[in-house]
Amino acid sequence: MYGGGGDPKRSMELLWGVSDKPRRGPKPRFTVDDVVAAAIEIADADGIDALTMRGLASTLGLTAMSLYGYVPGKAELVDLMVDRVHAEAVTPAPTDSGWRADLAAVARRTWELYLRHPWLLQVATTRPVLGPNVIAKYDADLAAVTDLGLTAVEMDLVITLVTNYVHGAVRAAVEVRRASRETGKDNPQWWNEYEPLFTALFDGSRYPVAAKVGEALGPEHYSPDAPERAFEFGLARLLDGVAVLVENAARREGRDGTSL
Repeated sequence: MYGGGGDPKRSMELLWGVSDKPRRGPKPRFTVDDVVAAAIEIADADGIDALTMRGLASTLGLTAMSLYGYVPGKAELVDLMVDRVHAEAVTPAPTDSGWRADLAAVARRTWELYLRHPWLLQVATTRPVLGPNVIAKYDADLAAVTDLGLTAVEMDLVITLVTNYVHGAVRAAVEVRRASRETGKDNPQWWNEYEPLFTALFDGSRYPVAAKVGEALGPEHYSPDAPERAFEFGLARLLDGVAVLVENAARREGRDGTSL
């Protein structure tokens, strides 16, 4: 599914606290925040596909019809859920450790956000409904690359690059956790069970490069922390590339002592 798939206007009103006229009758049992929190719990445990308005209503002890008095539908509810969890990854003010450490912190906080809420990977954000927490995270992320001589567009592209990298890299970690949970075996257990058969079938002479690299990797390739190690390796290389952009920006402004 994708953000803004319902009524973006209604989602935005709910996100930014634009209230309708007070309703007559008894005070509602829950707030919209209560409903969103319950929905996040379901999605965290069982995935976004397991979240239904009827199931959520049952969890809250409401009728499905009364739940629609809080949110118009699942699409708008997901918009609220996405914004709500982004509050967890708003980074603090930049440190004195330099832009590289600050940008790495942005990446790691985003990585942890996806691990806590893997259903985020199932929500496309090509048309995001911009709520206060999504904007707050974006604003805080941008602070990691301010005062580097980058243009506004370059700053945005760097944050987009980091976010897209995390989005792709974290899938492996999410899949490892899901496979372990659903099969009852972690990666080392699975590999130890099937490695003897693979060794008997594998002809290293046909795949010499794969054989050489595989032998060097050994059990590390299937260790529980393999996705994290791959993430950190890729993040370091990504930051190396950003460093070149920063150096070019410094030359562009003549801040490195060279003449333009």
